[in-house]
Amino acid sequence: MISSRKVTAWKKNRKFGDVFGGRTFPKLPDKIFNRLHSLNPPVKNQEVPITITENPSRDFFFPITPEDILTEFKNLPPEHTDDITHIWFRRISKKDFQKKDFSQAAFICGSKVRVIIFHPFPKDLRINFGKKKPSDKIKRFYGKWSPELNFSNDNWYLQWTEPEIKKYYLEHLLLHEIGHHLDWYRHEWSKANHKQVEDAANNYAFLRAKNVKE
Repeated sequence: MISSRKVTAWKKNRKFGDVFGGRTFPKLPDKIFNRLHSLNPPVKNQEVPITITENPSRDFFFPITPEDILTEFKNLPPEHTDDITHIWFRRISKKDFQKKDFSQAAFICGSKVRVIIFHPFPKDLRINFGKKKPSDKIKRFYGKWSPELNFSNDNWYLQWTEPEIKKYYLEHLLLHEIGHHLDWYRHEWSKANHKQVEDAANNYAFLRAKNVKE
């Protein structure tokens, strides 16, 4: 699926970008690391953001669409999103999803590309924690979107509904990554170290989500 907004084809290259943010499952801290990205920067007068949607694997789905993202952009100051070049709905394998350092979303910057990546959510609408009950910190964090905490077959898990997941993606993941974008390129929020970077992105997401609700 591609946004109805004008979309220009993207081509592969071999340039590195820095990756920031993305809420990780099952732990709360975000992972910052280097990754090869395969996007070319927009050409002159090309409309942005360029949206790319890959087909998720059979066990996953994307709870939001490119149109949802563009609608949320309209609720933000234009200068907060104008320089974002790509929105990438990126396929993930079940094996990668189960890794401890898996990120649900990420912001990549480098080679004149500024892309927000979203990974899909499991079709069973669950976040699994295994035999160990999630900490109060984790429960407080996810409690903002009201998923139900259950225990079955030696596994603690959060059971979500599709509306709850959509709000989580739009009210936290999207705004969190925009916060990284602003912090890294405009230095409005913090110096570039892990804790300050994450605090800046979280603060931005909290404040913008609060403004939208009001």
